[in-house]
Amino acid sequence: MNVDIQRLMGEIERLATFSDAPAPAVTRVLYTPTDLAARAYLKSLFAEADLELREDALGNLFARWVGAEPDLPAVGTGSHTDAIPHAGRYDGVVGVLGGLEAIRALQAARFRPRRSIELLMFTSEEPTRFGIGCLGSRALCGAWTAEMLGRLRDSEGKSLDQARTEAGFSGGLETVRLPENYYSAFVELHIEQGPLLEQENLPLGIVTAIAAPASLIVRLSGQGGHAGTVLMPDRRDALLAGAEIALEVDRAARASGAPDTVGTTGIFKVHPGAINSIPSRVELGIDIRDIDGSRRDAVVSRVVAAVGEICERRGIGYEIEWMNADPPAQSGEEVVRALEASAQELGLPYRKMVSRAYHDSLFMARLCPTAMLFIPCKNGWSHRPDEYASPEHIEQGVRVLARTLARLAE
Repeated sequence: MNVDIQRLMGEIERLATFSDAPAPAVTRVLYTPTDLAARAYLKSLFAEADLELREDALGNLFARWVGAEPDLPAVGTGSHTDAIPHAGRYDGVVGVLGGLEAIRALQAARFRPRRSIELLMFTSEEPTRFGIGCLGSRALCGAWTAEMLGRLRDSEGKSLDQARTEAGFSGGLETVRLPENYYSAFVELHIEQGPLLEQENLPLGIVTAIAAPASLIVRLSGQGGHAGTVLMPDRRDALLAGAEIALEVDRAARASGAPDTVGTTGIFKVHPGAINSIPSRVELGIDIRDIDGSRRDAVVSRVVAAVGEICERRGIGYEIEWMNADPPAQSGEEVVRALEASAQELGLPYRKMVSRAYHDSLFMARLCPTAMLFIPCKNGWSHRPDEYASPEHIEQGVRVLARTLARLAE
């Protein structure tokens, strides 16, 4: 099989021009004119490869190479092309355009799949617009119902229904969920977004488990006042309670005893935000992840208990809003074996590893055996304009992906 890496890199560069941020940064947010223009470009490439196209009511885009036995469950691959503000050009994109190149390489080699091979571009893997990640794959597997999706609003108060309708996506959201046995297997090619492969000088990582987050918003209400006139014994400072909670998130994650447990306080909003005013309200966004669900949940419980204790001691009111608490996923053994066999055939070294970032594959694993294939990215950097994966590593990833799809399709 011949992978046309020059064509593929040209397409990656071209897709990067569909951006609301100046190069080299890429900003591509769900349902914006830029997102729709990028989708049109992708659809033109898929059509040129003679793939059958369809879009669902949420905007998930399917491009199918029909197999010799089209009634069999298909083999799926793909990723996303939306990008957070001022991101890079490889996150997700390598899995979509690399998946297309894998299919084209198989077509050029005159391979005839028994099962259909379907390339899937997921809607809104990033949480940029509606505050929830993996929007398309959550709906595809039924993790989020039409009713839950209908409650979503963006920062301007626009509903998901209104936004998708304006973008040209119609139909009932209940139709998005895929039927049972739609896929027999799914495999996602992705940049690692971490430093391990580069540090170990390995071209490939085969993912055996995907960590999942528990995400919560904690809102604190204290009592404001003048910084000079309210004496220290009388203060109910919401910021200080928030600082204690953020430190407890860090302590609880470190105390789990496992390197796979991580805790982050990524949002800390303070009101009124004046140097001479005691903070009266604080909002914290907390993210706790692990590949072991029970261990993660134990950390979450410790943090929630600490919120209550800290707020009671400081005289602070609080409320907790749960954003999500998704279970981690284990990779499908048969997909992992297919990836290993393909890498070995090509003489490419690899390591088995876990994904500490979560991806659409976390939710596809609820539908069928699923695994991910990682390639290195420079310095482990991602979600920034200087995100970079080399043509050599991308080509190696596509070669392994193509062989794996062929194995799974037979």
